[in-house]
Amino acid sequence: MPPAVLQVPSAHDVELTAYRWDPAGTPRGIVQLTHGMGEHLLRYEPLAGALTAAGFVVIGQDHRGHGASAQGEWGALGEGGWDELVRDIGRVSDVARQDFPDLPLVLLGHSMGSFAAQQYVLDHSDELAGLVLTGTAVLDLLEPALDLDQPLDLSAFNAPFEHRTGYEWLSRDTAQVDAYVADERCGFGLSDVDGRQMFASARQVADPGRLAGLRKDLPVWIPVGEHDPVNGQLALVHPLVQRLTDAGLTDVTLVVYPEARHEVFNETNRDEVVADLLAWLDRVVPPAA
Repeated sequence: MPPAVLQVPSAHDVELTAYRWDPAGTPRGIVQLTHGMGEHLLRYEPLAGALTAAGFVVIGQDHRGHGASAQGEWGALGEGGWDELVRDIGRVSDVARQDFPDLPLVLLGHSMGSFAAQQYVLDHSDELAGLVLTGTAVLDLLEPALDLDQPLDLSAFNAPFEHRTGYEWLSRDTAQVDAYVADERCGFGLSDVDGRQMFASARQVADPGRLAGLRKDLPVWIPVGEHDPVNGQLALVHPLVQRLTDAGLTDVTLVVYPEARHEVFNETNRDEVVADLLAWLDRVVPPAA
């Protein structure tokens, strides 16, 4: 079923386009999606279908500068920039809770959306039933590998792979890569100004003092590809797990999919990844007896 299309007011006269998929029966929880850089939320429609079939309301927005929320140049976040993108997560959560105030909410962030989720959760862990971070890394350790004086160039991540389209780093599934390349709403980076703000703002995620404020029993699931260049072939994801556990979190699970690349929900083994997500959700948000 097509999603309901919602308009969510944000700061500085930005209006976000959000989407909501509802399950057929009584919902058991909410999964809020935050997508990555240079893409849009409707790419997650197959995942939303699996989640609604399991009884979840699924909601998320096209980030400012992305998809139907873009105003002008792709990747330009506008006034307030990165910090407003992070606050937008809360604005969309509030919309979801207006209709479902008593349902537990799990936040699922991919790539840039996972960096925003890492920052958002510093102040909102008590509001979440769980956190999923995919295509993720520790942003402060990724920064030295990028030229922040230029707009962020996603194709730079393709260096370890045989070049066909420039986006082989996303997935081993060539059909998924070709669909991404053909989609005019995909394939761009943030402006240089917004990219620098993202890295500057996200450094607080490396601050032990800020991390110490996280709810200790917050369940966190981190499914990543072994060959994802964003996590430096895992060198930039193990420190994330270590920081969370050092902060006292007691329920942090890292799952590494052998040979998988950046978009694990669009990988050749995506059925396995979705099944693992649903099994984790069954533990975190158990179905009604």
